[in-house]
Amino acid sequence: MSTIFQMAHVVEGTEQPLPNAEGIIEKEWAVHQLNTTSDFARENIFLNWYVGGLNFQIEHHLFSTICHIHYRKIAPIVERTAREYGFTYNRKPAFSDALASHFHRLKELGRQIPLIRIESEHQVAF
Repeated sequence: MSTIFQMAHVVEGTEQPLPNAEGIIEKEWAVHQLNTTSDFARENIFLNWYVGGLNFQIEHHLFSTICHIHYRKIAPIVERTAREYGFTYNRKPAFSDALASHFHRLKELGRQIPLIRIESEHQVAF
């Protein structure tokens, strides 16, 4: 299950935004859901059954009170509407595409960022 969640959130094209100084995420709730989640293998009926619709992560986040058996029908509507209003709808066609994208994103996130050393009398911070 952890792999399923990772492939729905930590893939190329998704964002992992940080809140501002006041602890607020700057984007609207629905836009945040679109930006931070991804659907994958929507046509895979077995996978959809096996993971309870979690491969339709965008719809799961936007419509958490709707039974997952309806995600297959509403996903094209959500995708079309998102694109119509200029929002990205992140979708990986197959399980293998999502898994490969997850590994690419992990590699991206794992690259070392240069740190600046700041020293004061009592502490050292990076």
